[in-house]
Amino acid sequence: MMELDFDDSVVRGLHRYVRLVSRALGLRGACSYIQSDEPLSAYIALDGRFSTFPDHDVALLWEETHGWSAAVETHGGEDLRVVATLDKDVLPPPDTVASWTRGLFQRDLVLDGSRDERPVLANADTMRKRLTAYLDRDASVRLLPLASAR
Repeated sequence: MMELDFDDSVVRGLHRYVRLVSRALGLRGACSYIQSDEPLSAYIALDGRFSTFPDHDVALLWEETHGWSAAVETHGGEDLRVVATLDKDVLPPPDTVASWTRGLFQRDLVLDGSRDERPVLANADTMRKRLTAYLDRDASVRLLPLASAR
C-alpha cells in the first residue's frame, strides 16, 4: 500500500484520472467519489441499468490493489455486488475503462463471486508515478484519444 502525504500529488492524480474516466463515459456533474485513505479507491455512479439487474443502480469501482470493477447496488443497505471486473492493467487508460463499461451494458451479467482473475498491484512506487502523471498537462492530452474518436 502507498503512504500518502496530506497534500499528495498521488491523490490529485487519482482525482484527475477518475474525472477523465467520467468524461470518457460522457458523465457530467458530481458522479464520483475518491477515498484518499489507504487503500486508495474510487466510485463512479453510472447512468442506466444492466438488463439482468433492472432494479439496481450501477457503479464503477476502482481499487488501487485490483483496478476496476462494475457493481450493482443492492437493496437493504448491503455492500455493492460486483458483476464484472476489468482484467487488464490496474490503471488502464480512461478510454479503455469507458469502452469496457459500455460493453457491459450489451451483455447479460451475473454476480461475480470470484476476484481471482483481477490484476494485482505489483509495485506501489510505479502506481504512484502513473497516478501523478495524470497531473502533467501533456499527459492529459495523450490520455484523451476517445474524445477524437466520437
